[in-house]
Amino acid sequence: MKITSLLENTTAREDMLIEHGLSLYIETAEHKILFDMGQTDLFARNAETLGIDLCAVDTAIVSHGHYDHGGGLNKFLEINTKAPVYLSRYAFEPHYNGTQKYIGLDTDLQENDRLIYTGDITAVDDGLTLYSCNENKRSYHLGSFGLNVAQEDRFVPDDFHHEQYLLIEEEDTRVLISGCSHKGIMDIVQWFHPDVLVGGFHFSKLLLDEKLEGYAGVLNEYNTEYYTCHCTGEKQFAFMKKYMTRLHYLSCGQSIEL
Repeated sequence: MKITSLLENTTAREDMLIEHGLSLYIETAEHKILFDMGQTDLFARNAETLGIDLCAVDTAIVSHGHYDHGGGLNKFLEINTKAPVYLSRYAFEPHYNGTQKYIGLDTDLQENDRLIYTGDITAVDDGLTLYSCNENKRSYHLGSFGLNVAQEDRFVPDDFHHEQYLLIEEEDTRVLISGCSHKGIMDIVQWFHPDVLVGGFHFSKLLLDEKLEGYAGVLNEYNTEYYTCHCTGEKQFAFMKKYMTRLHYLSCGQSIEL
Protein backbone atom coordinates (compact mmCIF):
# COMPACT_ATOMS: atom_id res chain seq x y z
CA MET A 1 0.00 0.00 0.00
CA LYS A 2 1.24 3.47 -0.86
CA ILE A 3 -0.21 6.71 0.51
CA THR A 4 0.75 10.06 -1.02
CA SER A 5 -0.17 13.47 0.29
CA LEU A 6 -1.49 15.47 -2.67
CA LEU A 7 -2.35 18.42 -0.47
CA GLU A 8 -1.61 19.54 3.06
CA ASN A 9 -0.81 22.76 4.91
CA THR A 10 2.96 22.29 4.61
CA THR A 11 5.58 21.02 2.18
CA ALA A 12 9.33 20.74 1.89
CA ARG A 13 9.14 20.74 -1.94
CA GLU A 14 9.31 23.88 -4.05
CA ASP A 15 7.13 22.34 -6.77
CA MET A 16 4.17 21.62 -4.46
CA LEU A 17 1.26 24.05 -3.97
CA ILE A 18 -0.22 24.22 -0.48
CA GLU A 19 -3.33 25.48 1.29
CA HIS A 20 -5.17 24.76 4.52
CA GLY A 21 -6.69 21.42 3.59
CA LEU A 22 -6.09 17.75 2.95
CA SER A 23 -6.05 15.31 0.04
CA LEU A 24 -4.55 11.82 0.06
CA TYR A 25 -4.01 9.41 -2.83
CA ILE A 26 -4.01 5.78 -1.72
CA GLU A 27 -2.94 2.80 -3.81
CA THR A 28 -3.86 -0.62 -2.47
CA ALA A 29 -3.49 -3.98 -4.19
CA GLU A 30 -6.98 -3.59 -5.68
CA HIS A 31 -7.85 0.10 -5.62
CA LYS A 32 -6.79 3.64 -6.41
CA ILE A 33 -8.48 5.87 -3.85
CA LEU A 34 -8.75 9.63 -3.48
CA PHE A 35 -9.45 10.60 0.13
CA ASP A 36 -10.50 14.26 0.38
CA MET A 37 -9.89 17.02 -2.17
CA GLY A 38 -8.77 20.13 -0.32
CA GLN A 39 -10.31 23.59 -0.80
CA THR A 40 -9.66 24.16 -4.50
CA ASP A 41 -8.02 22.51 -7.50
CA LEU A 42 -4.54 22.48 -5.97
CA PHE A 43 -4.77 18.75 -5.19
CA ALA A 44 -5.21 18.07 -8.92
CA ARG A 45 -2.36 20.35 -9.92
CA ASN A 46 -0.06 18.65 -7.42
CA ALA A 47 -1.17 15.21 -8.65
CA GLU A 48 -0.13 16.18 -12.16
CA THR A 49 3.27 17.35 -10.89
CA LEU A 50 3.69 14.03 -9.06
CA GLY A 51 2.68 11.99 -12.11
CA ILE A 52 -0.49 10.67 -10.50
CA ASP A 53 -3.40 10.11 -12.89
CA LEU A 54 -6.62 11.07 -11.13
CA CYS A 55 -8.61 9.67 -14.07
CA ALA A 56 -7.53 6.23 -12.85
CA VAL A 57 -9.06 6.71 -9.37
CA ASP A 58 -11.81 4.11 -8.87
CA THR A 59 -13.04 5.24 -5.43
CA ALA A 60 -13.29 8.72 -3.93
CA ILE A 61 -14.20 9.65 -0.35
CA VAL A 62 -15.02 12.94 1.35
CA SER A 63 -14.29 12.54 5.05
CA HIS A 64 -16.67 15.25 6.26
CA GLY A 65 -18.65 18.26 5.15
CA HIS A 66 -16.04 21.03 5.44
CA TYR A 67 -14.71 23.07 2.54
CA ASP A 68 -11.04 22.28 3.20
CA HIS A 69 -11.72 18.58 2.55
CA GLY A 70 -14.49 18.71 -0.06
CA GLY A 71 -14.00 22.07 -1.76
CA GLY A 72 -12.27 20.34 -4.68
CA LEU A 73 -15.13 17.89 -5.24
CA ASN A 74 -16.41 19.62 -8.37
CA LYS A 75 -12.90 19.59 -9.87
CA PHE A 76 -12.57 15.88 -9.20
CA LEU A 77 -15.94 15.17 -10.83
CA GLU A 78 -14.72 17.07 -13.90
CA ILE A 79 -11.40 15.21 -14.10
CA ASN A 80 -12.68 11.73 -13.31
CA THR A 81 -15.89 10.63 -15.01
CA LYS A 82 -16.46 7.22 -13.42
CA ALA A 83 -15.42 6.91 -9.76
CA PRO A 84 -18.20 6.99 -7.16
CA VAL A 85 -17.77 9.50 -4.34
CA TYR A 86 -18.70 8.32 -0.85
CA LEU A 87 -19.74 10.90 1.72
CA SER A 88 -21.96 11.08 4.77
CA ARG A 89 -25.66 11.65 4.30
CA TYR A 90 -25.14 14.67 6.58
CA ALA A 91 -22.24 16.13 4.59
CA PHE A 92 -24.23 18.93 2.95
CA GLU A 93 -25.64 20.32 6.17
CA PRO A 94 -24.83 24.07 6.61
CA HIS A 95 -21.56 24.11 8.54
CA TYR A 96 -20.09 27.31 9.96
CA ASN A 97 -17.00 28.53 11.74
CA GLY A 98 -18.69 30.70 14.33
CA THR A 99 -21.87 32.23 12.91
CA GLN A 100 -20.54 34.24 9.97
CA LYS A 101 -18.17 32.07 7.97
CA TYR A 102 -19.76 29.28 5.93
CA ILE A 103 -17.36 26.34 5.75
CA GLY A 104 -19.65 23.74 4.20
CA LEU A 105 -19.72 22.08 0.81
CA ASP A 106 -21.15 23.41 -2.45
CA THR A 107 -24.81 22.42 -2.15
CA ASP A 108 -25.24 22.61 -5.94
CA LEU A 109 -23.45 19.26 -6.07
CA GLN A 110 -25.65 17.31 -3.66
CA GLU A 111 -27.91 15.83 -6.36
CA ASN A 112 -25.00 14.61 -8.50
CA ASP A 113 -25.62 10.97 -9.41
CA ARG A 114 -21.99 10.04 -8.72
CA LEU A 115 -22.42 10.66 -5.00
CA ILE A 116 -23.11 7.73 -2.68
CA TYR A 117 -24.42 8.74 0.74
CA THR A 118 -23.17 6.58 3.58
CA GLY A 119 -24.68 5.43 6.85
CA ASP A 120 -23.06 4.24 10.05
CA ILE A 121 -21.14 1.39 8.38
CA THR A 122 -20.67 1.22 4.62
CA ALA A 123 -18.76 -1.60 2.95
CA VAL A 124 -17.08 -0.18 -0.14
CA ASP A 125 -15.35 -3.43 -1.12
CA ASP A 126 -13.49 -6.30 0.51
CA GLY A 127 -11.08 -4.69 2.94
CA LEU A 128 -12.52 -1.17 2.48
CA THR A 129 -15.10 0.01 5.01
CA LEU A 130 -16.38 3.43 6.05
CA TYR A 131 -17.49 4.05 9.63
CA SER A 132 -19.26 7.06 11.15
CA CYS A 133 -18.95 5.85 14.78
CA ASN A 134 -21.85 8.16 15.62
CA GLU A 135 -23.22 5.71 18.18
CA ASN A 136 -19.87 5.05 19.83
CA LYS A 137 -19.19 6.17 23.38
CA ARG A 138 -16.72 9.04 23.72
CA SER A 139 -14.40 9.26 26.71
CA TYR A 140 -12.77 12.53 25.67
CA HIS A 141 -14.84 15.64 24.96
CA LEU A 142 -12.80 18.46 23.43
CA GLY A 143 -15.79 20.53 22.32
CA SER A 144 -16.59 21.91 18.89
CA PHE A 145 -13.83 24.57 18.75
CA GLY A 146 -16.39 27.16 17.64
CA LEU A 147 -17.62 25.04 14.72
CA ASN A 148 -21.39 25.07 14.31
CA VAL A 149 -24.30 23.76 12.27
CA ALA A 150 -27.11 26.12 11.25
CA GLN A 151 -30.53 24.79 12.27
CA GLU A 152 -33.49 26.93 11.25
CA ASP A 153 -33.01 30.21 13.14
CA ARG A 154 -30.10 29.21 15.37
CA PHE A 155 -26.62 27.74 15.45
CA VAL A 156 -25.76 24.64 17.45
CA PRO A 157 -22.30 23.23 18.23
CA ASP A 158 -21.22 20.69 15.65
CA ASP A 159 -21.11 17.12 16.98
CA PHE A 160 -19.44 16.02 13.73
CA HIS A 161 -21.96 13.33 12.84
CA HIS A 162 -21.02 14.09 9.20
CA GLU A 163 -17.49 12.73 9.72
CA GLN A 164 -16.48 9.23 8.60
CA TYR A 165 -13.32 7.13 8.69
CA LEU A 166 -11.90 4.70 6.16
CA LEU A 167 -10.55 1.39 7.44
CA ILE A 168 -8.32 -0.46 4.98
CA GLU A 169 -7.52 -4.07 5.82
CA GLU A 170 -4.80 -5.56 3.66
CA GLU A 171 -2.37 -8.41 4.36
CA ASP A 172 -3.19 -8.51 8.08
CA THR A 173 -2.57 -4.76 8.41
CA ARG A 174 -5.29 -2.37 9.56
CA VAL A 175 -4.82 1.17 8.25
CA LEU A 176 -7.25 3.88 9.36
CA ILE A 177 -7.57 7.10 7.36
CA SER A 178 -9.12 10.09 9.14
CA GLY A 179 -9.55 13.58 7.77
CA CYS A 180 -9.64 15.69 10.94
CA SER A 181 -10.59 13.29 13.77
CA HIS A 182 -13.13 15.81 15.10
CA LYS A 183 -14.80 13.15 17.22
CA GLY A 184 -11.56 12.84 19.19
CA ILE A 185 -8.36 11.13 18.12
CA MET A 186 -7.94 9.32 21.45
CA ASP A 187 -11.39 7.78 21.16
CA ILE A 188 -10.93 6.96 17.48
CA VAL A 189 -7.76 4.99 18.19
CA GLN A 190 -9.50 3.20 21.04
CA TRP A 191 -12.42 2.26 18.77
CA PHE A 192 -10.28 0.82 15.97
CA HIS A 193 -6.86 -0.12 17.41
CA PRO A 194 -5.30 0.36 13.95
CA ASP A 195 -1.78 -0.69 13.07
CA VAL A 196 -1.38 2.59 11.20
CA LEU A 197 -3.37 5.82 11.42
CA VAL A 198 -3.07 8.60 8.83
CA GLY A 199 -4.78 11.94 9.32
CA GLY A 200 -5.17 15.14 11.28
CA PHE A 201 -5.62 15.22 15.06
CA HIS A 202 -7.45 18.59 15.25
CA PHE A 203 -5.08 19.82 17.96
CA SER A 204 -3.85 23.04 16.29
CA LYS A 205 -5.76 25.29 18.73
CA LEU A 206 -4.55 23.48 21.86
CA LEU A 207 -1.94 24.92 24.22
CA LEU A 208 1.43 23.22 24.55
CA ASP A 209 0.82 22.16 28.11
CA GLU A 210 0.34 19.19 30.40
CA LYS A 211 -3.06 18.43 28.87
CA LEU A 212 -1.57 17.96 25.41
CA GLU A 213 1.26 15.97 26.99
CA GLY A 214 -1.39 13.72 28.51
CA TYR A 215 -3.11 13.23 25.16
CA ALA A 216 0.24 12.28 23.63
CA GLY A 217 0.76 9.78 26.41
CA VAL A 218 -2.63 8.18 25.79
CA LEU A 219 -1.93 7.82 22.07
CA ASN A 220 1.52 6.42 22.74
CA GLU A 221 0.04 3.56 24.76
CA TYR A 222 -1.32 2.01 21.56
CA ASN A 223 0.87 0.00 19.22
CA THR A 224 -0.10 2.30 16.36
CA GLU A 225 2.14 4.04 13.85
CA TYR A 226 0.85 7.62 13.41
CA TYR A 227 1.28 9.75 10.28
CA THR A 228 -0.34 13.06 11.05
CA CYS A 229 -0.83 16.31 9.16
CA HIS A 230 -3.13 19.29 8.46
CA CYS A 231 -5.13 20.27 11.56
CA THR A 232 -2.75 18.72 14.11
CA GLY A 233 -0.64 21.89 14.08
CA GLU A 234 3.11 22.08 13.48
CA LYS A 235 3.89 23.32 17.00
CA GLN A 236 1.58 20.74 18.53
CA PHE A 237 3.21 17.98 16.46
CA ALA A 238 6.71 19.02 17.59
CA PHE A 239 5.53 19.09 21.21
CA MET A 240 3.84 15.68 21.05
CA LYS A 241 6.82 14.17 19.26
CA LYS A 242 8.77 14.45 22.51
CA TYR A 243 6.30 12.07 24.18
CA MET A 244 5.46 9.69 21.32
CA THR A 245 7.78 7.10 19.82
CA ARG A 246 5.77 6.38 16.66
CA LEU A 247 4.63 9.83 15.54
CA HIS A 248 5.50 11.13 12.05
CA TYR A 249 4.43 14.06 9.88
CA LEU A 250 3.16 13.55 6.33
CA SER A 251 3.50 16.78 4.37
CA CYS A 252 2.41 17.63 0.84
CA GLY A 253 4.34 15.67 -1.80
CA GLN A 254 5.53 12.97 0.60
CA SER A 255 4.60 9.27 0.36
CA ILE A 256 4.64 6.34 2.75
CA GLU A 257 4.73 2.68 1.78
CA LEU A 258 3.23 0.07 4.08
